[in-house]
Amino acid sequence: MFIVDAHLDLSMNALEWNRDLTQTVAKINAREKGLNDKPDRGNAVVALPELRRGNVGLVVATQIARYVAPGNPLPGWHSPEQAWAQTQGQLAWYKAMEYAGEMVQVNDLDSLNRHLDLWETASTEKKPIGYILSLEGADSILSMQHLDQAYEDGLRAVGPAHYGPGRYAQGTDATGFMGEKGHELLRQMEKLNIILDATHLCDDSFWEALNHFNGAVWASHNNCRALVNHNRQYSDEQIKVLIERGAVIGAAMDAWMLIPNWERGKSDPKGMHCDLNVVIDHIDHICQIAGNCLHVGIGSDLDGAFGREQCPYDLETIANLQKLDGLLALRGYSATDIENILHRNWIRFLRNTWK
Repeated sequence: MFIVDAHLDLSMNALEWNRDLTQTVAKINAREKGLNDKPDRGNAVVALPELRRGNVGLVVATQIARYVAPGNPLPGWHSPEQAWAQTQGQLAWYKAMEYAGEMVQVNDLDSLNRHLDLWETASTEKKPIGYILSLEGADSILSMQHLDQAYEDGLRAVGPAHYGPGRYAQGTDATGFMGEKGHELLRQMEKLNIILDATHLCDDSFWEALNHFNGAVWASHNNCRALVNHNRQYSDEQIKVLIERGAVIGAAMDAWMLIPNWERGKSDPKGMHCDLNVVIDHIDHICQIAGNCLHVGIGSDLDGAFGREQCPYDLETIANLQKLDGLLALRGYSATDIENILHRNWIRFLRNTWK
């Protein structure tokens, strides 16, 4: 079945992890043997050939560069200008992948329809992976003119914050509101028809953003607080208001977001019984709140600074997302429900937003 994955940090993996994503996962991991500069070295699960093998033909692919002010212990860039430059390098990588025929940017209704037709009808094995450009954390946006430029370059979704305090909003593990600078960002996003990605917004900034933004909203990669109690997750009240706004919520596959009491660097997926059925628990929770299967999809976040050591143990590469088809069927989901979850909900959202 065709799959849409609404959150992959491809350019981060290419430039900061130095992974050649045109190679297979096996070759990437073999080249990382003996390296320990990143916690997930040798445990990658994402590469462009694996996306093709898993029929994951359309992804939301990120640019990401956090600004950290003096005293902020999080990793990041020491000036917004450096953060902007980093995102431009990431954009250049996506363009290089387009030039190589590995990827193609999807940024409007026509390009979406062309890409879906290609994947449905083309016989070639090396179909380009379609990508919708998203910015995870808006710290790198130096001004509204820079946002305009980013839109011209294909940016179609923005999450105003990532982890910690941000220039436009407050993110995971932080508290507080967006303020006028954040409101200005939301106004310009609305003017440009850029999707608001509510993922990572702290509770204060989440409610403020939804009160000040009248455009399209989604949550590319977020799970349920009722199942894993952490501010990174959505409360049932937040899920309900997102459903009311017509949002789709992407199920993320970072183990600590899937099961309680995960200890980074210590817990083991098999030992914690973390498999793809646990992902379905979060999907099912959202479906039960909605009363249907129209507001949930996949936003895996795989290789988002973690790998096989911290994702479902029955997922060896991203191609194994295909297992969700049968697992959802075993849980009583109909063929139509499964199609909605694996691709149709995201595609319907994009068509409604871009029509």
